[in-house]
Amino acid sequence: MAQRKAERGSGCERIYVCHTYYHVYVTFLKELKRRREQGTEAGKADLVLSKMSNDFEALGSRIESTGLFRRVIEFDEKREDFFPELARWRQGGRGFLGNLYSRIRFTKEYARLEAPFVPVDFGQYKDIYVYCDSDPIGYYLNQNRIRYHALEDGLNCLKNFDAARYDNRGHFKLKAFLSMYLNLIFVQNGYGKYCLDMEVNDISAIRYPCPRYIEQSRQELVDRLEEGDKDLILQAFIRDKEGLERQIEESGRVGDKILILTDPLCTLEVRERIFRDIIKMFEPEGTIFIKPHPRDRLDYRRLFAEYPQFDATVPMEMLNFFPGLRFRKAVAVLTEIKAIQFADEVVRLGPDFMDAYEDPLIHRQNEQI
Repeated sequence: MAQRKAERGSGCERIYVCHTYYHVYVTFLKELKRRREQGTEAGKADLVLSKMSNDFEALGSRIESTGLFRRVIEFDEKREDFFPELARWRQGGRGFLGNLYSRIRFTKEYARLEAPFVPVDFGQYKDIYVYCDSDPIGYYLNQNRIRYHALEDGLNCLKNFDAARYDNRGHFKLKAFLSMYLNLIFVQNGYGKYCLDMEVNDISAIRYPCPRYIEQSRQELVDRLEEGDKDLILQAFIRDKEGLERQIEESGRVGDKILILTDPLCTLEVRERIFRDIIKMFEPEGTIFIKPHPRDRLDYRRLFAEYPQFDATVPMEMLNFFPGLRFRKAVAVLTEIKAIQFADEVVRLGPDFMDAYEDPLIHRQNEQI
């Protein structure tokens, strides 16, 4: 995969910065729509895979094999704790003004320290799309006065966790002003000065919408896919298509099936207990299958070896593309699962369920805004 900085006048108009498999999936949906509507005149975009949150294994090579993108670029994005000199500014100062001064210094220093790791010259692109601009890339773009389009981190994620308002609770309007108009600090999710807009799945689901939010239904993008589009997506995301098809065929011989979708919750020890309890709840209803979350580091293959499991790197949305796969029920804890079409019933256990396993304040962020 290409890793050098983009040359001036490279002729590529668009670039996407992705941090998760889901981000890449939505990027495919958007670029396939553009190709259907504009044909070859749309040109090919560049795609950046940030290694900060995910191990993308060989995903980049598979994406390149589809020919949909001009090139795939790795980004060794660094978290703030990689830079020990940021610790003093993260600690804050005395009182509101002291904290504000520290945050201003933190914002500027973080962007400066991140710069050597940025793999392309973003200034050479007409349109920059960034998922989860709360990550270092958001600081970098705003401090370097580079305009970009933000996209929601996960499906309807702001409905369940409005990170901008939670992280900046207390004088939020003032902090939003300092970010949106003066660029002294940085507030994510549409409140950065150089954020042009933020694309979300459903504005009506967000309690405190930002004026910059724009709506693009993910389901609408999926509904417009053609058969060739789906094959291209599967080519990128499925490491072993024959193995998955064989697994789906074998599952068809089973009667009622229950799919458990995991979440990267709590500590590993508590997480194991959570999913053992969930299996115990739903096992009487049918044969249990497990689909680990791509960012879930619990070793389900070892700890839950008696249950059939799907590849963790496959986004759950991919399973919609296999008409022979059908579950009686799909169960998740906090993951949004309304987009699932391969189950007769979907169950999201939600924060009430999680209250028994951790301090409710940890997963009830919106109630603290």
